[in-house]
Amino acid sequence: MDLEALGNLFVLYGLNVLYALGILVIGWWVASFVERLVTRGLSTTRRIDPTVTGFLASIARYGVLVFVGVAVLQRFGIQTTSIIAVLGATSLAIGLALQGTLSNVAAGVMLLLFRPFKVGDAVEVAGRSGTVKGLSLFTTELASGDNVQVLIPNGQVWGAPIVNNSAYGARHFSFALELKPDAGVEAVMEEGLTFLRADPRVQQEPGPSASISKMALDRVEVTFSGWASSSTAGAARGELIQRLRAKLRPAAA
Repeated sequence: MDLEALGNLFVLYGLNVLYALGILVIGWWVASFVERLVTRGLSTTRRIDPTVTGFLASIARYGVLVFVGVAVLQRFGIQTTSIIAVLGATSLAIGLALQGTLSNVAAGVMLLLFRPFKVGDAVEVAGRSGTVKGLSLFTTELASGDNVQVLIPNGQVWGAPIVNNSAYGARHFSFALELKPDAGVEAVMEEGLTFLRADPRVQQEPGPSASISKMALDRVEVTFSGWASSSTAGAARGELIQRLRAKLRPAAA
């Protein structure tokens, strides 16, 4: 056994391992730096939606990591043609094994191209509702009404009906209130309309309305309605209910 040759071989491969580790560390840092750079560069203009910014930043990061992986393999003497051959041979198997994951990536591209929603929109997708916080290669991030993070695979988002409550800027809300015939129906209607007309969250064109929707011998149903942004419609409706309850409570007592 040639100990000198064995020692040289050990030193050679030891240095290659150290070089490979160095390339991985530096490559990982460069990938993160490129991601931050793309995010910062695209965030300076208002023409690019934050959803697109995050998506392109993720693509740039993964692109750098691919080159880093190729450089590490070349460090161990694997030729580029061999790498392409190996990738070609394994891509089919990986594609079959990761059909769901790849479909999420394809769905993410479609969501990016057609943009049925953007960051900040209130949406209902895949049986969940919330505010859009981000779109990545694999998942769509929502914040639910109680501020809980919800991650939905892009394939489920693209393959299901998407309800965008923020698409047209305003949302119709309504509230039905049952009263006794002797409870001062006209005064209650005027009280509700006064509140809605004075509330800056409620659009005045078209303006709020109040009408008698049902009438019976023992009860009268009054419906209040208006238009507000999707983020404030619920709060405006809730405060209207509290206002009318406070007005009716002394009469009920």
